[in-house]
Amino acid sequence: MATVNIRRDVTDPFYRYKMERLQSKIEGKGNGIKTVIVNLSSVAQSLARPPSYVIKYFGFELGAQTNTNPNDDRWIINGAHDASKLQDYLDGFISKFVLCKKCKNPETEVQIKDGRILLDCKACGQRSDVDLRLKLSSFILKNQPKKGKKDKSTKKAERRAKKEAGGADGDEDSRNGNSPGDSNSDGADENGEVELEAGSDDELTRRINAEAKDIGEVEDHKEVEWSVDVSEEAVKARAKELPDDLKRALVVGEDDEDAVNGESNVYDLFGKWILDTAQEKGGVSKLEDVDIYLKAKELGIETKHKTLTVLAQTLFDDNIAKQIDARSGMLKKMITTERHEKAFLGGTERFVGKEKPKLIPQVSTILMKFYDNDLVSEEVLKGWGSKASKKYVDLQTSKTVRKSAEKFMEWLNNAESDEEEEDSEE
Repeated sequence: MATVNIRRDVTDPFYRYKMERLQSKIEGKGNGIKTVIVNLSSVAQSLARPPSYVIKYFGFELGAQTNTNPNDDRWIINGAHDASKLQDYLDGFISKFVLCKKCKNPETEVQIKDGRILLDCKACGQRSDVDLRLKLSSFILKNQPKKGKKDKSTKKAERRAKKEAGGADGDEDSRNGNSPGDSNSDGADENGEVELEAGSDDELTRRINAEAKDIGEVEDHKEVEWSVDVSEEAVKARAKELPDDLKRALVVGEDDEDAVNGESNVYDLFGKWILDTAQEKGGVSKLEDVDIYLKAKELGIETKHKTLTVLAQTLFDDNIAKQIDARSGMLKKMITTERHEKAFLGGTERFVGKEKPKLIPQVSTILMKFYDNDLVSEEVLKGWGSKASKKYVDLQTSKTVRKSAEKFMEWLNNAESDEEEEDSEE
């Protein structure tokens, strides 16, 4: 099978990093038409990356559904897509998620540390950050390799690095810009990523770290202002100050281990702070993401899944469908597991079903926004839509909310059902 240079901007025929040229075939017809990438596993192996990362990247760039865990090695993208077009998009994936930001060498290994995605280069030793604003970054954080035994892609990268150790690339001076078919739908600037983002966090993380550093440098007598007294007496005292409507509104689940004798807890304090600050500033949209994150960190709940339940109930207003995009960066940083996703959906269900029932007709639109911003995965959405629950609202309200979500759920399931129908015809 024909091979190409992993870096296609390098024209040297003796460039040692090669991969197979993508091969695809189009199957089906009408709404069931799909593109099967025949050799994706081989190409992904050459890049030392899981094929699920590559197919998901294509899905984001093309705005199409994909299968990320096929049992038969049939990697599918909905719709008809030319192989040369996919090859152009693959250049974008390589630039953002494979090449070292310093030496432009593909000898990198993906490492996840403290919510960051690092490319550890086996050729020059540089460890550079992947831009967390990219849509695929969220997918990688939620689908990181199992700890312990190294996967095949990692072993391949190490073997290849040892084999090629001591060899000079010879092409370090060439510059790699955006590929011809690489869309900027994720809002990232490729040159900016290489020049400015290498070795650093995304903008939100940098601001958080900078302000957190200032907090740490406050004099001792001021540090008390940033601490939270969680003794039983203090919690009870703060509970009395909370309005009754807030106590009823913030539902974080019956298994709330942080509650003290049924009284208020840090989640109530967090929700109250958001509502009070929003009122002071003239609207919830005026709150800065970094301030919200720092407050959660101050309370010690920035990594808790129940924090997402509170955010879903307090972070939006009647214009929720228009506000999700702007908040997605912070939310993706805080939603790191399926449990977080489910808690976020539960809070949304409470917010729409009980606090803002006039928004119930917009549930499909809201869920589409969650899906487009990669806040909630397809699997979790399907599970949520399959049955009503009384964990966050009463059963009847839960059924009503899901009834309004039928249009979105039908769209989500449509591609899968089309594929099954097409397979049965064959």
